[in-house]
Amino acid sequence: MEHVNAIVIGAGVVGLAIAARLSERMTNVLIIDQHGQVGEETSSRNSEVIHAGIYYPQHSLKAKLCVQGKHKLYEYCAQRNIPYRKLGKIIVATQADEDQALDDTQAKALANGVDDLQRLSKDQLKKLAPALTGSGGLFSPSTGIIDSHSYMQSLLADIERNQGMFVGHTRCEGLAYTGSHYQLTLNCQGERYDLTSQLVINSAGLGAQALAHQATPTGQDIPTLFPCKGHYFAYAGRNPFNHLIYPLPEKNHAGLGIHATLDLAGQLKFGPDTLYQNDPSDYSLTADAHTQLKQKFVDAIQRYWPSIDPNKLHPSYTGIRPKLSGPDQTAQDFVIRHEDANGQPGLVQLFGIESPGLTSSLAIADHVVSLLASAFTH
Repeated sequence: MEHVNAIVIGAGVVGLAIAARLSERMTNVLIIDQHGQVGEETSSRNSEVIHAGIYYPQHSLKAKLCVQGKHKLYEYCAQRNIPYRKLGKIIVATQADEDQALDDTQAKALANGVDDLQRLSKDQLKKLAPALTGSGGLFSPSTGIIDSHSYMQSLLADIERNQGMFVGHTRCEGLAYTGSHYQLTLNCQGERYDLTSQLVINSAGLGAQALAHQATPTGQDIPTLFPCKGHYFAYAGRNPFNHLIYPLPEKNHAGLGIHATLDLAGQLKFGPDTLYQNDPSDYSLTADAHTQLKQKFVDAIQRYWPSIDPNKLHPSYTGIRPKLSGPDQTAQDFVIRHEDANGQPGLVQLFGIESPGLTSSLAIADHVVSLLASAFTH
């Protein structure tokens, strides 16, 4: 039976970052994914935004790892020539009674160590983005965008440079701790493959809970998965914005509202919305994407950009967030758990790694490595 020193299950951006960091410290690191290529689920179906760390509760993992990860990610991009742009983001208040919400948002950001937010008056907002309508806003200069595919390919190159390996079309169908190592049963394109590993990282995203039920003793708490679809619409008209445009976040922070983002080619897109569903693999556009859903988007966008031409707004793609909170529930933090206390040293499980997971990826990787510090002998 073949043995590896570490296996990372799930080759999204977070799994890749973890495998890259592990491969710097040990040989024979394996990362697997059920898809043929890296990053085919949540990591390739998002806004590609590098977040500043504004909205998250103080001392939460999301706040801490987002702020740390932002700096690490910008530095990594500069070193590896990963395409990115620090465009900045405008958070716009569309009503005068939202001034308090702007104050609260700025205070929360400052508590998280984000000290560069600039308050915008109505006139300053109009000068910065003439197409916007609002009573005021905030400007976040450290928010940006990234070519996430180039970033993931660079992480994969780091893994392979350190003699690690990626294997696609592979599922973990059995995981057990023997007392000295982990025994795994893999399904690789229909063929069974058994191996052992000293370390196992469950970074399976939307599949993390299902995998955890294989590995976790009966009665051990596994957070409930609430798959949440988000639709994105592309805009075929002229783009009037030089910055990302966000409304104030939803009250329970289930989402950041239907916002305007740009890609590195300057293409304008809007999304995501929040649509909870039972199936974590259903990426289809809803049947009403051209009617009711589109009108929902138009109504939301017109609050801050009244002159949008609805005829130029078209359904583009969807993504699914692995949320740990359901409809009308308060947003939950990342859960990153070393199972050593449960008698399973060397097993780390990650749940609810939604936004700001991309921004936080390198900081999450360093956090996981620190949890496993006792496993490294050099």
